[in-house]
Amino acid sequence: MTPHLSIAAGGADLSPHYPPDISWDAPIPSVSLGELLDRSVERFGHLPAIDFLDRIITYAELGRLVARATKGFQALGVGPGVQVGLYLPNCPYSVICYYAVLKAGGTVVNFNPLYAPPETKKQIDDSQSRIMVTLDLEVLYPKLAQQRGQSALETIVVCSMADALPGLKRLLFPWVRRHDLARIAAGPGHVRFADLIANDGAYAPVAIDPATAVAVLQYTGGTTGTPKGAMLTHRNLSANVEQCRLWFTRVEYGRVRLLSVLPFFHVFAMTVLMNVGIALGGAIIMLPRFEIKTVLRTIHKKRPTFMAGVPTMYTAINTANADGRYDLASIENCLSGGAPLPLEVKQRFEALTGCKLVEGYGLTETSPVSNCNPLYGLNKEGSIGLPFPGTRVELRDLEDPHRVVPLGDRGEICIGGPQVMAGYWRQPEATAQVFIDGLLRTGDVGRMDEDGYVFIVDRIKDLILCGGYNVYPRNIEEAIYQHPAVEEATVIGVPDSYRGQSPKAFCKLKTGAVLDAETLKAFLKERLSSIEMPREIEFRDALPKTLIGKLSKKELIAEEAAKRQTTATAPSAPS
Repeated sequence: MTPHLSIAAGGADLSPHYPPDISWDAPIPSVSLGELLDRSVERFGHLPAIDFLDRIITYAELGRLVARATKGFQALGVGPGVQVGLYLPNCPYSVICYYAVLKAGGTVVNFNPLYAPPETKKQIDDSQSRIMVTLDLEVLYPKLAQQRGQSALETIVVCSMADALPGLKRLLFPWVRRHDLARIAAGPGHVRFADLIANDGAYAPVAIDPATAVAVLQYTGGTTGTPKGAMLTHRNLSANVEQCRLWFTRVEYGRVRLLSVLPFFHVFAMTVLMNVGIALGGAIIMLPRFEIKTVLRTIHKKRPTFMAGVPTMYTAINTANADGRYDLASIENCLSGGAPLPLEVKQRFEALTGCKLVEGYGLTETSPVSNCNPLYGLNKEGSIGLPFPGTRVELRDLEDPHRVVPLGDRGEICIGGPQVMAGYWRQPEATAQVFIDGLLRTGDVGRMDEDGYVFIVDRIKDLILCGGYNVYPRNIEEAIYQHPAVEEATVIGVPDSYRGQSPKAFCKLKTGAVLDAETLKAFLKERLSSIEMPREIEFRDALPKTLIGKLSKKELIAEEAAKRQTTATAPSAPS
C-alpha cells in the first residue's frame, strides 16, 4: 500500500481495486482551457469537432471561428473581470462562444434557458453579466430581451439558428420554421453573431493564470439551497478534464465520438462531454434537447462510442429500445451522474448495448467529478466508486467535522483536489462555511468501505435531484406564496420512477379561501420551469412545525416514505 493511496481515501487501502493502469498521484498540469482547444486544433485540424444535425465543423474551422469570436468579444469590452452569459441550448455557438469568451480573458456564466424570468434576472444581476448570448428563437430571445432595462444586462449577442444548420436545412429553416423565429430588435444593445465574427481573427492574446483566473461562474444551491456562483478556475476545469482522461484509459485520441444530449450549461456535460471531448480531439455529436426517438436514431446512424447522461436518460433508452429496433452497439462506455443510478437500470442498459455503464459522483463545486467506478475493474453495487486521481475523500463526523470517522461509519463526504472550486462568487461567508480543514463539505452523508469505495446513504442538503437537475424547494415555495389564497407552503422531494425525485408541495390555505391543485399549477406555470413544477400538490388544514413555529419538512418526508413502503408491501388482491 502506497501512502498516496491511503491518504486519498481517508485511511482506506485503494490498492486492491484502484485501476492498475491509473496512477492516483499522476501529475496534473495547470493549463488554461484555451490551451486545450489550441492543442486539438493543431493536432486534429482535419477531423470533425462538432456534428450538429448533420452540420460538420472540423477542428480547423472551429479554431478559426473561435479566434474571430474572440476578437469580436474583445471589441465589446470582454476581458479579465468581465462576465458573459451563455443562454443557449446545445448548438455550435455553445462551444464557439464558450472558448472565445475564455480566450478573450473573460468569464463564462452558464444560464439554464428553462429558468423562469425572475430566476434569470437574479442570476444576471448577481453575476453582473452585462453581455449575454442567445439564439434568434421565439422560445429564447424574448425572455432574454425583457431583461434589458430591468437587470444588469446591456448587450445581447443574437446567433442565427439557420446559420448553424447544414446546406438545404439552412436555406429552408427561415421558411419552414418561420413561426419559431423571434423578431430581433434593431439598434443599440443587439449584436448579431455574424457581425461579431466579421473580422480577421487576429485577437489580442491575454495572459491567463490558470490557478487564479475564474473561467466559469456555475450557479448552484451549494449546501443551503440558495443559488450561488461557484468560481471554477481554468485550473479547476482543466484538472478535471485531465482526471477524466486518466480515468478513461482506453479512449483513443481523435477516435472518440461523444453523444452530447445533456445540456452544456450543466456542469456535468460542460466538463465530461464538451471539454473532455475537445481535449481528446473527439467528435461531439450534439443534440439540442432530449427526445428519445431522436436520440435512438442518432445513436443508430452516427455511431457514437461514448455518452454521459443522468439515470432518467438510460431508463428512457431501456424502455424505448426494448425490442432492439435501433443498433446501439457502437457505444463502448457510458457514464451516469447527477442522481443515483438504480442497479436495474444499469444492468438492463448494459445488456441492451453490450457496453459498460459506470456511476460517478461530484458537485458543481468539484468541476464536477470527484469519484467514479472503474471502467475496467470492480464496480460495487450502490457505490459512487473510488476517488479520482489527485482527489482526497474523507468522511467527517456529523457532529464534529474536524474528526474523520472510522471506515464503515456514516459521515459527511468531504473532498479535496485540484478540481475543487476557488469559492462562491462574492460570498466569503458561504465559502468559509463550506470548507473544513481545506476540504469541501459536500452536504452528503456516506460511508467508505475498506477498499475506498464510497456509498451515499443520506443527504444533508435540502435540494431535490430531479432528472439530474438541482431543484430548490425554496424557489418553488416562494412562487407558491405569491398566490393570494396560500397561507403556508412547504416542498419536499418524493421518489419518482423516471426522474429519480420530483417536487411535492404541501399547502395550507387562508381561512375561507378556495383553491385546487390544477388552478395552482396554472398559476405557477409562468413562475416556475417545467422541472420545478410540483408533480403533486396536497392541501392540509395544518402543516408540521418545530417548537419555535418554523415549518418542518422531516415529518412530511417520513410520512411519504411510510406511505410508499405500505404501498410497496401491500398484498395484491386475489385473482
